[in-house]
Amino acid sequence: MTFRRALTVGTVFLGLTTATCTSSAEESPTGKRPRDAMPAPKDARATKPPKVAAATAKVVHFRDQVMGTVVDITVWTDDEPGAREAAEEAFAEFKRVDALMSSWLEDSAVAQINKGAGSKAVAVTPELYTLIGKALSAGKETNGAFDITVGAFRGLWKFDQDIDGSIPKKSEVVARTKLVDYKKVQSNAKGRTIKLARKGMRITLGGIAKGHAVDQSVAIMRAKGFDNFILQAGGDLFASGSKGDRKWRVGIRDPRGTRESSFAVAEISNRTFSTSGDYERFVIKDGVRYHHLLDPATGRPATKSRSVTVLASDALTADIWSTALFVMGHEAGMKLVEARDELDAVFVDKDNHVHISSGLQGMLRMLKEPTKGI
Repeated sequence: MTFRRALTVGTVFLGLTTATCTSSAEESPTGKRPRDAMPAPKDARATKPPKVAAATAKVVHFRDQVMGTVVDITVWTDDEPGAREAAEEAFAEFKRVDALMSSWLEDSAVAQINKGAGSKAVAVTPELYTLIGKALSAGKETNGAFDITVGAFRGLWKFDQDIDGSIPKKSEVVARTKLVDYKKVQSNAKGRTIKLARKGMRITLGGIAKGHAVDQSVAIMRAKGFDNFILQAGGDLFASGSKGDRKWRVGIRDPRGTRESSFAVAEISNRTFSTSGDYERFVIKDGVRYHHLLDPATGRPATKSRSVTVLASDALTADIWSTALFVMGHEAGMKLVEARDELDAVFVDKDNHVHISSGLQGMLRMLKEPTKGI
């Protein structure tokens, strides 16, 4: 039996792999729609004029560990002290979001919502109320493939800090599925409260909080005057600007390859890539891989994908959809992607075949076929 809880470490690398730079004077080839540069989500902070890197500009790198993963910020600048100050503020923002939204911290707002399940409504901040609202809307849009009430399986499937290699009994999983239904999360806009309808229900914002933290931190970096950087937290990455006249190149990790191995690369600027994969937190037992991405309908690890990478203009959107599409699989998922101008995606399906949305055709360069394996 093998079990692993992997952290994202190495050079700026997402669930996608190494993020580097590559010369490219031309925009990416056109796909289903134009891929014009779009800004990161707007923020209320005052924004300084962008810092224009001089001839002495260089890459500087900063790292911290928060939200169960490694956060890397790589900046192209001639102002290393200023970049360090901005990065520290961005790391502090990750920690603030984690303290608010983690279900593992007993005093977090999410933990209080879970404690009140079936008995009381909990008043929350405008920020958290808005995010939970977006998560519930995503549940409706994906017909439940994205469902924050999968938190009900905590303690049965152990892939986080509680990982021990155990596999729950089928009867235990089936019993918990009765507690999974995003439609039973009750929100009251007037009082700005959240209530879980049934005792035993739990929400988890693991599929949305990190994307939100990335977007918030991108806004901080830009407010500090830094426009050319890559910010990566686990499988979520935002590539802002460029390195001089060169775009950032990001590689999509080979699900069964080494941590540094990519099967495809793309050049992006002012876009986010988010990858959901079955290789970060998993157990292999009796020749079967069990991983942390659960199908809300069955309560078991989703079986239709090995990884899904989503390209979008903001990390929150990409984070939600990479999770949902992983559960849905490429046949149903690609139809939704093609119907949405704001999304593009790359699927590696359960049989190790690669499926690329039309908007990424020509923009994504295949390096090899993904490695075979369990």
